[in-house]
Amino acid sequence: MSITRFGSRALSSALRRWGNQIEDEIKRIVVETAAVIQTEARARAPVDSGYLRQSIEVEVLQGGLTAIVTVDADYAIYIEYGTGIYAKNGNGNKDGWVFYSEKYGQFIFTRGMEAQPFWAPAIEVGRQYFRREMRRLGR
Repeated sequence: MSITRFGSRALSSALRRWGNQIEDEIKRIVVETAAVIQTEARARAPVDSGYLRQSIEVEVLQGGLTAIVTVDADYAIYIEYGTGIYAKNGNGNKDGWVFYSEKYGQFIFTRGMEAQPFWAPAIEVGRQYFRREMRRLGR
C-alpha cells in the first residue's frame, strides 16, 4: 500500500494502521467465508461412507487474501447434479443400466440417481455471507 505524506507523522501513522486494519478485516472475511462454505457443504452433503464430507477442505493462500474450498471426492459431481434420467439439464443416460454392487454383492439395475445438491447451496450461503460482511466493513 502506498502512503503519501502530507500531514503530521501522527496522521500518517494512523492512516497506515487503518490500512492494515482494513486488510486484516478483509482477510478475516475471506477466511470466514471459506469456513462458512465448507461447513455448509459438509452439513448438506449426503453420507454413506462419510468420504464426501471429509473430502471438503479449505486452503488459505496469500496470507488470507485468497481461500480455496475443494471437494476431493471424484463422485461429488454425480451427487450434485444427479445421474441417468434424473440428471439436471437432461444430460444423463435415458435408459437404465446394470452394475455390480460390492456393497450388496449382486448386480443392480438403475435408471439413475436424483440430484442431492450440497455444493451450489453452500456457495450461495457463502456468497451472501461475504456480501453482508463486506457491506458492514464499508460502513
